[in-house]
Amino acid sequence: MQIYAQERVALFIDGSNLYAAARALGFDIDYRRLLDVFQKNGRLTRAFYYTALMEDQEYSPIRPLVDWLDYNGYTMVTKPTKEFTDAAGRRKIKGNMDIELAIDVMEMAEHLDHIIIFSGDGDFRRLVEAVQRKGVRVSVVSTIESQPPMIADELRRQADTFIELADIQKDIQRTGGQKRPPRDDVGPIEDDLPPLDDDEYDELEDADYDVADNAQDQP
Repeated sequence: MQIYAQERVALFIDGSNLYAAARALGFDIDYRRLLDVFQKNGRLTRAFYYTALMEDQEYSPIRPLVDWLDYNGYTMVTKPTKEFTDAAGRRKIKGNMDIELAIDVMEMAEHLDHIIIFSGDGDFRRLVEAVQRKGVRVSVVSTIESQPPMIADELRRQADTFIELADIQKDIQRTGGQKRPPRDDVGPIEDDLPPLDDDEYDELEDADYDVADNAQDQP
């Protein structure tokens, strides 16, 4: 990673997008280790984590993760999901956090030297370009090792640095748990902490979040 010692750095983590990328590579993220990696490089000022929550449920599988992150160095940005029915009569749950992430990046840019966005969403290309015009370096973290790649080509080309998630996997993966095989049908729901049991994973798999279709962004 090209992070200089005196750079003021902030992380902007699209939770569902990072979950999908890690799941595609077959590993779980240890968020404490992830924070440690970036605290050792540069001057980490903030680590934002964005996720939508299904607040109408008595128990949300992601709530323990959200609470843990909130108490362990992350700035949480959340909003309720919205439920709707598509043209085929299927129940859909929408929880896109792109606007919230973009606003925070623009507001924080003047206080930073280096912005690191954990997402492969091609919609962020214009955001990256706008921040670069302010003199701020921008790195994006995602993967091209999955099939299909999880990052849009235009976003990868626009960023000053592309950080391959697979290259830092050994530094940020959760150790000791059951390993998962790489998947090409990952659902864009964030993982939990501690690891979920099979029934809870089934509950997450059944939910249908609306996130960027990164594969469709590929040329």
